Amino acid sequence: MVRLFASARTARADEALVRSLYEEHSRPLLAYATRLTGDRAAAEDVVQETLVRAWRNASALAAKPETARAWLFTVSRNLVIDRARALAARPAEVAEPAPADPVLVDHAQRVVDSMSVLAAIDRLSEDHRRVLVEIYFHDRSVADAARELGIAPGTVKSRSHYAVQALRAVLAGPLERTAT
Repeated sequence: MVRLFASARTARADEALVRSLYEEHSRPLLAYATRLTGDRAAAEDVVQETLVRAWRNASALAAKPETARAWLFTVSRNLVIDRARALAARPAEVAEPAPADPVLVDHAQRVVDSMSVLAAIDRLSEDHRRVLVEIYFHDRSVADAARELGIAPGTVKSRSHYAVQALRAVLAGPLERTAT
């Protein structure tokens, strides 16, 4: 029971410490993080994470209150550096342009195109179809497709070439419906 009371008292003390750190340092921290990031929203996230880390290390900050400001600014700087490194490691995000008319964005044409291509693939010879399936649907290299099909890489290249030509010819002309 004494241990529970002591941990509740410690939690209240930690909360009070973080509140006082927030009141005293949040504005300068926000200004600093905004200068570093160039983005107010990102800076607010940095300040929030800095204060969360202060709360987690409240006992160390309470032991040396004179170093709290330097500690907070160092943590903020490190968080900004970590964010920049994480963003640099990811590929750049590219926004998809908004369509002029949302009604025009209908997946029906994509479905029709897919059905047309599948019907055209069904009209290919078995050898041509197997090569295209390996290369395009299973995303295999020529060498991997050759190994999978048990044929020479040159044969895979020529069959894929002629299969694509045949697909173009079939897709250019009217599709015949086959009874299933």
